[in-house]
Amino acid sequence: MATFLYKLGRLCFRRRWWAVLLWIALVGGLGAGAATSSGAVPDDFALPGTESQEAFDLMAEEFPEANAEAVEGTVVFQAPEGATLTSGEYFDAVQQVLTELGAGDEVLTVVDPFETGAVSQDGTIAYTTVDYAVETGDVSTEMHDQLVAAMESGRDAGLTVEASGEVAMGPMHMGSAAEAIGLVVAAIVLVITFGSLIAAGVPVLTALIGVAVGMAGIAALSTTLGLSETTGILAMMLGLAVGIDYALFIVSRYRAELVEGHSHEEAAGRATGTAGSAVVFAGLTVIIALAGLAVVNVPLLTKMGLAAAANVAVAVFVALTLVPAVLGIVGKRIFGRRMRKQNPETGVPTSLNKEGKENGGTRWARAVLRRPALALVVSVLGLGVLAVPVASMEMGLPDNGTQPEDSTLRQSYDLLSEGFGPGFNGPLMLTLDGGDGVDLESAATTVSGELGALDEIVLTAPPNFNEDGSMATLLAFPATGPSDSETADLVHHLRDDLAPALESQTGAAVLVTGMTAANIDFSEVMNSALVPYLSLVVGLAFILLMLVFRSVLVPLKAALGFLLSVLAALGSVVAVFQWGWAAELIGVEETGPIMSMMPIFMVGVVFGLAMDYEVFLVTRMREAYVHGEDPKQAVVTGFNLNARVVTAAAIIMISVFASFAITMDEAMIKMIGFGLGVAILLDAFVVRMTLVPALMGLLGDRAWWLPKWLDRVLPNVDVEGESLERYLESNGKGRGSLKKEEREPAPVA
Repeated sequence: MATFLYKLGRLCFRRRWWAVLLWIALVGGLGAGAATSSGAVPDDFALPGTESQEAFDLMAEEFPEANAEAVEGTVVFQAPEGATLTSGEYFDAVQQVLTELGAGDEVLTVVDPFETGAVSQDGTIAYTTVDYAVETGDVSTEMHDQLVAAMESGRDAGLTVEASGEVAMGPMHMGSAAEAIGLVVAAIVLVITFGSLIAAGVPVLTALIGVAVGMAGIAALSTTLGLSETTGILAMMLGLAVGIDYALFIVSRYRAELVEGHSHEEAAGRATGTAGSAVVFAGLTVIIALAGLAVVNVPLLTKMGLAAAANVAVAVFVALTLVPAVLGIVGKRIFGRRMRKQNPETGVPTSLNKEGKENGGTRWARAVLRRPALALVVSVLGLGVLAVPVASMEMGLPDNGTQPEDSTLRQSYDLLSEGFGPGFNGPLMLTLDGGDGVDLESAATTVSGELGALDEIVLTAPPNFNEDGSMATLLAFPATGPSDSETADLVHHLRDDLAPALESQTGAAVLVTGMTAANIDFSEVMNSALVPYLSLVVGLAFILLMLVFRSVLVPLKAALGFLLSVLAALGSVVAVFQWGWAAELIGVEETGPIMSMMPIFMVGVVFGLAMDYEVFLVTRMREAYVHGEDPKQAVVTGFNLNARVVTAAAIIMISVFASFAITMDEAMIKMIGFGLGVAILLDAFVVRMTLVPALMGLLGDRAWWLPKWLDRVLPNVDVEGESLERYLESNGKGRGSLKKEEREPAPVA
């Protein structure tokens, strides 16, 4: 593979303008497809195999007139202190708001709370339901503005008016501010790393083109494949982060090959053949981890994982083709002006380090290797302390009760809890499916009576029957909130104990569903899928890393190091988002349960990204070891050549994730951004930069042990470039064949 990539890199360098034009044409073509894609696609929260989804499917079949995807909003009114909503002026103010709501775009119905009894017992709080003729994802800015204007008219009359629902939230916008912050930090880090604005711009520019291709592709296929806007969030974060990192490694190796004395075209080929091989296998680990989300069997997660995996694949192709082409266009400006002055004729400096000084990576590796056992113990203990909060992690899905206190979503949630009880924000829905000879009305009366007798349920609504009377639904309002553990216990009691007894008594099949029950099911699906998913991802990646490193212990070390970093990162998430430690620093106003999908996300994404640094760092050690260096010197050489670049890559990736955590208001995105940022921080600087050299120093030659029978069975993928070196030797281009004084002048773009 290294030889093929070497030839590909040289080809793209020679045909640089054609390569650039092809990528630009691809962006334009996919952009045109995205522009013609019709309408937004709603998020698919289906949960195959769960009781809540079974009930949803049954309702869709038996109540065809109801559209489960239609947008619905709730507007809550509260009278001033000492007054009630039934008094003249406040009653009129509510009616005026209802009239304005009914005149809004796409509004189907607005329910009068005084006619339906949706008023609290003391008459101070009431709510109305607004039904819209659009589906989730089609909410416009105008609809949001009209809702806000209607609410303001009620506020002007002295009422407290708050709202919840998708229209109250307004259209969701992707994190343009987050991207900008991440790019600014990335540019600063790259300028410091390379000492050249041009060299710093190459990874950023090529990564942006890759993200543009990936996101345009997602938008163009959104309608065909059912890809919602949420699907692209993870793809955008990862596409930008790995796109910069992969290009950074190619550019860094290219500069090193130029300093070795090779021509610009030869350096581009060698960089693509060596660092490019590492990029391919690093990308494969990320793709495996993301595509593996399909085993969870949740359509939304599957689509998010596959979309992000596609973006990572695009980033790999960009690094292998577009980056060499851009390097050809940049020419000698890949080095800063000060470095070019070392050799004005060619523009290539004699060294990338300050003369007579070891770089920071070399010094750090030597320091760790002097006390490897101490470095190992301190690192493991530190990560272990950070992982302690995981033991008390509570999982669930965020609801309006975790929104910022000053948001209308949170205030409407609190008003409904105050007026009607905390369970009003998360009612349970029971479906009754009757068969031949079943008196469904009598069965519904029996079920309602049994529910009303439970202390955990404060109210049941009258049953709703379909047209032929073969199915009924009824709402039950728990005494506890949607995220409370008592509500989950109630759902299990209804399903495991009450429903079977009622079915045998009435003959009607009883299922428990609703968004609260669905959220509970979702959390349980995530928990049950974690171990199989972890086994699949780690197992496949272990085999892949064994192919790359020709070793058993190096992949094992990589996997164990990952587990330490991901547990420590999850512990940090619990400390901030559940316990509230330093939460205000990143704008977390309300603590609550950890998002159910967070452990799965952390395992998948962090494992893939962690293996990036493992591959980039250890392949250079392997390369040095293969070429005759002793194990400890190979570690030093690997750090000498790649530690600075790995550090820069990690800082860039951390900045991209942190920018999403800081700037985004959506709780899910904020938590994902924070968790991934912390995980990369710990994995890059504690595990890969400290644990790895310590263990490699302690293991010595044993680190590269591979049973002979396994060595014969495993295909040789040659990431360190042994076959490439043989190919170059046979063509008179091996090591030492070109002296530095024979360098060619830099090409003119």
